Amino acid sequence: MSEPGLVTGLGRVHSVGLNAFVARQIEIQANVGHGLPGFAVTGTVDASLREARDRVRAAISNSTLKFPDMKVTVSLAPADLPKAGSSFDLGMALAILAATEQVTTTRLHHTVFLGELGLDGGLRPVRGVLPALKRARDCGFTHAVVPIPNIAEAALVADLDVGGAHTLREVVRWLAGDHVLDTVTESDSVPPPPEVADMADVVGQAEARHALEIAAAGAHHVLMTGPPGIGKTMLARRLPGILPALCPEESLEVTAIHSIAGTLRAGHPLITDAPFVAPHHTTTATALLGGGTGLARPGAVSRAHRGVLFLDECAEMGAKVLDSLRQPLEEGEVRVSRRDGVATYPSRFQLIMAANPCPCAPAHDIDCVCSAVARRRYLGKLSGPLMDRVDIRVHMDPPGNTALMNSVEESSATVRERVSRARATAIERWSEHGWLTNAEVPGSALRQRFRLSPKALRPIELFLRDGRVTARGADRAIRLAWTLADLKQGSEPGETEIAEALLYRDRRGYR
Repeated sequence: MSEPGLVTGLGRVHSVGLNAFVARQIEIQANVGHGLPGFAVTGTVDASLREARDRVRAAISNSTLKFPDMKVTVSLAPADLPKAGSSFDLGMALAILAATEQVTTTRLHHTVFLGELGLDGGLRPVRGVLPALKRARDCGFTHAVVPIPNIAEAALVADLDVGGAHTLREVVRWLAGDHVLDTVTESDSVPPPPEVADMADVVGQAEARHALEIAAAGAHHVLMTGPPGIGKTMLARRLPGILPALCPEESLEVTAIHSIAGTLRAGHPLITDAPFVAPHHTTTATALLGGGTGLARPGAVSRAHRGVLFLDECAEMGAKVLDSLRQPLEEGEVRVSRRDGVATYPSRFQLIMAANPCPCAPAHDIDCVCSAVARRRYLGKLSGPLMDRVDIRVHMDPPGNTALMNSVEESSATVRERVSRARATAIERWSEHGWLTNAEVPGSALRQRFRLSPKALRPIELFLRDGRVTARGADRAIRLAWTLADLKQGSEPGETEIAEALLYRDRRGYR
């Protein structure tokens, strides 16, 4: 090996870059040549990557290695793909060391490297490790090196040999065969999921409890209205307790989104239960859908993917913010345009909204001092197109004194058994087509391949003829009827289930 700092050459290292939810293989090339000493980074990079020059230079020098006193050019290819973040630091440092023959290059060809470098040569965690390494595995790489705090997340990717390092020096020694990187051991225990409050805590409200059970069984959207202190928020926050656990594919998909958002638990990142996201009613459309400079990051609708998005006091939110939910509710994904392109994230969430009936919100309607115009304007922020996408609307009244003192309600575990049984029925029915819940079934399939009998559809025809339901609303009522049939363990919905589903869409429940 030649004297470090006098060698000119080209070094190649592989990494992975994220373009929103899509990961792409990145080749990092470092060229060390004659000329005035300098360090340039090319390849459509953002400010954090331009700052990597100082981090990489200091990390190499403080790791008892030599940064070349020559002209250093680092290129991240493909050049037309926008690149952001600090996850390329480790790859850039190794590419420079490879160009100056300070590392053994045998393992570089089948390994991807992710990690931010500290000035002392230490490796710091980065976001998006799970989707990045899934892409690396699909591209044929067999090994990956990540910072120690990311090792548990990286180990979720099957068929990939993952190692964790504390410092750049450890990675150099591993490449030379003088060091064994850390891995996740079998003794690592999985902590219990966060505790969710029990449905038994909610006294009375039998109709609202049943509505949430139906919603959980079919992943339907719900609007609850009623005076303050009646239990709307209590019920919504207990919904995750009756939802079934995520299947392995859903779990990895949800974990990947939260990895990009940077909200994973340290040590045990895998998300196995439906997420619950509850933004404040002053939230903006950007926070709800996703945003940021360059390329958008996941918003609340994506973090709630395969889980629950709860909008408390939804009537206090801006009308434009609420209407921004229409596209992700309909398509199950959100597309956000920013300077560096269009970011597309999954967003198949279950929307739960809660609102007071009017601005003054008295405990009893008889005490309301709002005019009829004020009441209509208050809930008028919930536009017709948005409400057309809400399957269940329930108005809650105060429970009586007897219910408060003597009522004994079902636990979440009991309700969850019925919900899980109904979900399993739906999965078995739709598995051939790739749908997991009744809410995902396209309207065309309901009207053609799985068309119900004319007798069962008679209430739909009457509502359509009277203009009491739109074509979209009719499809949603049929989906809800399938869920009602699944809860009753019926083979398919009948006229009774269709009529009940239409009653749940009655606008008088929120006007």
